[in-house]
Amino acid sequence: MSGFKSFLRRNWVLYAMISPAVALVFVFSYVPIYGLIIAFQDYQPVYGFNGSAFVGLKWFRSVLRMPDFGQIFFNTFIIAVAKILLNQIAAIFFALLLNELKGTVYKRVIQTFSYLPYFLSWVVIGGVFITLLSMDGAFNSILEFFGADRVFFLGSNSWFRPTVVITDVWKNYGWNSILYIAALSGINEELYEAAVIDGAGRWKQTLYITLPGISSTIVLLACLNLGGILNAGFEQLLVLYNPAVYQTGDILDTFVYRSGLVDAQFSLATAVGLIKSLLGFAMILISYKLAEKYAGYIIF
Repeated sequence: MSGFKSFLRRNWVLYAMISPAVALVFVFSYVPIYGLIIAFQDYQPVYGFNGSAFVGLKWFRSVLRMPDFGQIFFNTFIIAVAKILLNQIAAIFFALLLNELKGTVYKRVIQTFSYLPYFLSWVVIGGVFITLLSMDGAFNSILEFFGADRVFFLGSNSWFRPTVVITDVWKNYGWNSILYIAALSGINEELYEAAVIDGAGRWKQTLYITLPGISSTIVLLACLNLGGILNAGFEQLLVLYNPAVYQTGDILDTFVYRSGLVDAQFSLATAVGLIKSLLGFAMILISYKLAEKYAGYIIF
């Protein structure tokens, strides 16, 4: 105990600095956990948490019997997996291209512009894409100019998922490339010099030096991204989707929003959210185990 007191006395300033953030996490992330009790109740706001009738696993059974739940779960999974894969591929590709640029100023300008979409809300970007991708929008006008038929990207079940994934990749590829750019800067330049002497071109250097040099970062991020395999992007979907594409665009988060806040089915929505959280927690544990095994990453 004396050792801990001595440590605390030396580092109290650091603890004081993080205390506001800890307080916010506690208030907004831990205190609301108590509200999960309504997933096991026939919750009525007028009776509150303590007065509502306890119904056990009724709402969980109702969720699993819902005819649309399987489709909603599949939509969540397929959109999330597509985003994880394509975001990582796009970030790696962009980092490799940026690494080939020699002009420092030009490289920084491109990096800055690639980061900008990440800091814009989906409310703003979604409004732009809704206008651009509408039947009378600029993108369809270009398609018509080249002789193609107009496509209702945000109203077609065939096109909605690809549109969602591609727009998400466009928004995030610059920001996601930061870690790969940092990993590229750590590769020994002497390896490239030796490769040039041996007659290796840029493609061979990329294949046998650059990619192996950042392979541990690629594996680590791929493993950690598994924890978000059920996070398909609530804000983006809420802004872009509509009833016409519920079949392919409705995900767990949007279903919880509609059921809980729109239809006032609080217990049902909480049950769905709890199922998603438990599955996500399991995937996080698996992802950390994989990261430890294949990338040597240890957090605890």
